[in-house]
Amino acid sequence: MKDLATLLEREGFEGVRTYIQSGNVVFQSSKGTANSLAKRIGNLVLKSYGFHPQVFVLSVRELTSAAATNPFPKAEADPKALHLFFLSELPRSPDLESLSRLRTGREAFRLKGRVFYLHTPDGFGVSKLAARAERFIGVGTTARNWRTVSKLLEMVRDSV
Repeated sequence: MKDLATLLEREGFEGVRTYIQSGNVVFQSSKGTANSLAKRIGNLVLKSYGFHPQVFVLSVRELTSAAATNPFPKAEADPKALHLFFLSELPRSPDLESLSRLRTGREAFRLKGRVFYLHTPDGFGVSKLAARAERFIGVGTTARNWRTVSKLLEMVRDSV
């Protein structure tokens, strides 16, 4: 992560801060859109490290809104059981019926715009719903648990 931060700083990104070994980076840039910045970062990683990761860039507003509209506020007490899947784009025809059939126990989910919220009180690692969500939503996703989302929000607020 230190190398990634250095790479981004060298390329003109400002206020670069990373969070654990997860690829989460908070930065400031006035040069480009979320999509163009994601492509730029992906290409930088490819050039420097030999692989092209799927990169999602969220604005402060998008991250704040995703957290504020969490449909499972009681689940925040167990941050490892609440996950936000950020979507690469609005899904055209998500198969919510198939997702519902995968639910077990106390699992619950909601799709709101470009965020899929998943509450897995019996464990994320054993959830068939978690494992197959991207397939049935129909677009690329990246998931973060509530602890990570909260930490990223804290980092964003500290850098503004």
